[in-house]
Amino acid sequence: MIHPMRFHLLALAAMLPCAHALAQEPRVPSPIAEARQLLFVAALTWDTSAAQLQRFQRAQPGGKWIAVGKRIPVAIGRSGMAWGIGLHGAARSPPVKREGDMKSPAGAFGLPRAFGYQPRGKAVKLPYLQLTQSIECVDDASSSHYNQIVDKLEVKPHDWTSAEHMNRADDVYRLGIVVDHNAANPVASGGSCIFLHIAFRADDSTAGCTAMASRDMEELLAWIDPEKAPALVQLPAVEARRLRAAWGLP
Repeated sequence: MIHPMRFHLLALAAMLPCAHALAQEPRVPSPIAEARQLLFVAALTWDTSAAQLQRFQRAQPGGKWIAVGKRIPVAIGRSGMAWGIGLHGAARSPPVKREGDMKSPAGAFGLPRAFGYQPRGKAVKLPYLQLTQSIECVDDASSSHYNQIVDKLEVKPHDWTSAEHMNRADDVYRLGIVVDHNAANPVASGGSCIFLHIAFRADDSTAGCTAMASRDMEELLAWIDPEKAPALVQLPAVEARRLRAAWGLP
């Protein structure tokens, strides 16, 4: 059902540059070139559901990344990762993220806003959506509101038959951050409603989001500054190694 969050330093060792792989990577602009804050989620393989998150920051675009705080364990999709649609563009090779595949999107993504059950705290710098009982995230691929967070009392037409209720009875969405996956002109069935949020239990995997302990989410939200173009990069070790130079990864 759920895999324990076991992660070894082997994953980080596997991210060392591979000259052959890097030579084959096309010379394209890095999707995180302008970022001065980075959340880097590394998984051991494409199929593992546990990973680690490390924060990085730099003084200016193109500068040296400096680690912030400690690595923290996070849960990702129970079926691992697959290429999503984000700052890096669309997937160019399999595996490709699809609706309902229980995979977290791999790639580079913007972090446009936060959300939560309570009013925005003073520490939160991101734009913030206070969740009410009528707010949902639409995961019906046939809807004109697919992959959008909407207030069902205000949005018309109400053309969806499936959506995720955001103001839940548990603490999972007490605090969270929207991941800009498949966001601009969403591809039908390309995957929806991807967030950073609080883990239900310490050993939980997810349906495609990235989850962490409550204290880690609180610290993350207090640190992220929208003026520093924060970005999320999620990759298995083999892709982190291949893209390290091209993307300017830590």
